[in-house]
Amino acid sequence: MNSRPRVLSGLVFPVVLGCCCCPGGLLHAASSDLDQEVHKVRMGTLVVEAAPGVEVRVEQVRHEFWFGAALASQMFGPRANAEVAAQYQKVFLENFNAAVTEVALKWHAMEPRQGQVDYSVVDAILQWTGQNNIPLRGHNIFWGVPDRVQPWQKAMDDATLRETLKARALDIGKRYRGRFAEYDLNNEMLHANYYEDRLGPGITRDMASWVRREDPNAVLFLNDYDILTGKRLDDYIVHIRKFLDQGVPFGGIGVQGHLHGDSFDPVALHNALARLAEFKLPICITEFNFPGQRSKYYGQRGVRLSDEEEQAKAKALVDYYRICFAQPAVKGILLWGFWEGANWIGVSSLYRRDWSPTPAAEAYRDLVFKQWWTTWCGKADAQGRCEVPAFYGQHRITAGGKEVVVSLKRSEQTKSVSLR
Repeated sequence: MNSRPRVLSGLVFPVVLGCCCCPGGLLHAASSDLDQEVHKVRMGTLVVEAAPGVEVRVEQVRHEFWFGAALASQMFGPRANAEVAAQYQKVFLENFNAAVTEVALKWHAMEPRQGQVDYSVVDAILQWTGQNNIPLRGHNIFWGVPDRVQPWQKAMDDATLRETLKARALDIGKRYRGRFAEYDLNNEMLHANYYEDRLGPGITRDMASWVRREDPNAVLFLNDYDILTGKRLDDYIVHIRKFLDQGVPFGGIGVQGHLHGDSFDPVALHNALARLAEFKLPICITEFNFPGQRSKYYGQRGVRLSDEEEQAKAKALVDYYRICFAQPAVKGILLWGFWEGANWIGVSSLYRRDWSPTPAAEAYRDLVFKQWWTTWCGKADAQGRCEVPAFYGQHRITAGGKEVVVSLKRSEQTKSVSLR
């Protein structure tokens, strides 16, 4: 299996809202290349042993790859509208297999006033994701962009600030040990880092050490923006290497997917992922919206896309996901909002405020649950054997009145199952 995708020379046309017409030949060739890479990277083989000639069915239950979304705090807090929250959670489970806290874990949301820590929303989200077997990213333990640092921290002397950071890290590590699949350690350090400015370049390593003192298996990610556009890619590579050289135990690279506008550059996206993959760390697309933060629609509420724009949005989403899914290092993509009633860029939602699906929702579901979903039926050969190409994840296999659910992992590539 190739560790890196081939250069996709056909990916030369950005997808622009309001323009569904792109030169078809080159885009078709690029899609064909991507599909081949997807099959190489995301599919293995289920070897099923059963009685000769018996009918065998394989139905996928869940992807190994994370197709996820952010969870809005207002759907889990004490003031949540029960009916709306129930619908929100239902639609989430119908579409996604991984989640991230949008706001709940952020320090300024948990402790706006010193000493008054509110764990309730984080606890509620963890309880719900745990009940539904949804891996949850913790976003974030620290956020050192100055306007996200609480004023009461800025008023501290350096020694007190350091002890306060330590207490926060130890508290999160101890309270949530083993419950978060991964964390963003200190958000957007490439763009600003108040804590490093105050306490020196070793503070990031200390933060990681404190968290892992209480949660030794905590997986810690960097997370930053304007990387997949290519604008800050070179800077981010230097940034990551600096921390790894310092011995900071980062276990993955987070890249936000919402700094494009009404179009995205597929070549820049592909190249950014390929270069980041050279670190041999998992990559997570942590915050994806289309249209993005540089869109003309950013900050506007209640606007509607035209039918043509909705179709272009759907196509852009599919193209973006294909590029990411074809890159072996990418472990998942998480939308930063899926419902218009709880999404910072309303027009990027899959579902409108009345819960009707947009064309992007239909395209997303077709991609994830049809094109990239294993559904197979056939008969065991004379030796009682079937070899079934299957996407990595959980599958339900039935044969001869027997049924079993198995996990086909990318790390193993092949799984043998006996239903004799």
